[in-house]
Amino acid sequence: MDTEDGKQSHLLDPRELAAKTALPEKTVRSLLGGGGAPDDSVNDRVRARIKLLATARLDRTRTRMSDLAAEIHEQVGVSEYWARQVCDGKKVPSVELLHSLVDFFQVDGGEAFFTAPADEALNRVLLPVLRRLEGPESDPVLALMEKFGVRSADLRTDGSMTRDQLERVLGGVLRSVLPQKGDPDDEYQGHETPDRRPG
Repeated sequence: MDTEDGKQSHLLDPRELAAKTALPEKTVRSLLGGGGAPDDSVNDRVRARIKLLATARLDRTRTRMSDLAAEIHEQVGVSEYWARQVCDGKKVPSVELLHSLVDFFQVDGGEAFFTAPADEALNRVLLPVLRRLEGPESDPVLALMEKFGVRSADLRTDGSMTRDQLERVLGGVLRSVLPQKGDPDDEYQGHETPDRRPG
C-alpha cells in the first residue's frame, strides 16, 4: 500500500493490523483487498485470537508456554494446565476467564476483541486511523471539540440545524463552561473564538 508520502502505508500495514487485531495476516490482506470475512464460529475466533496473542507474547518476551501459563495462573487464578490449554488454542475459555484475558493481554474492545467477526475486528482498528487521517477540519463539531480540548461527546442531531448553526450552539456552550478571556486561569488566553471578535 504505497502512498506519496509513505505515512499512510505505515498505518495500513497488514502485519501491524494483524498484530492489533489478533487476526492472521492473510485474513487482513484479504479484507483490505475487498475479500470477505472467514466463515468461522465464535469459538474458533476466540481460540485462534488467544493463541495468536499468546504466541506473540512468547515471541516478544522470549519465554516458554509454561511461563505464560504460570503467569496467567498467578494473575487470573485458573490452573496452569487450563491456562496452557486455552493459550494453545485447544480449549475455549469461560466468559469469566475471557473477561480476565482482556485485562491480561491488555486488548481494546473488551470480550468483543476475541469474539467479533474478522471484518468487525479490523474495522475497530481502522476507524480511529481513518478519523485521524480525515482530521477535525472536515467536521466542525470535531474541530470545536479539539479547539476546546473536549475528548469525546455523544452528539445527536435530527438534521434540524445546519452545520453552521450547530457550530455556533456548541461554541456558545463550550465558551459558557470554559474560563472567560482575561481570567487568570484561562488556558486559552489570547485564543480568539468565532464569536469573540474585537470590536
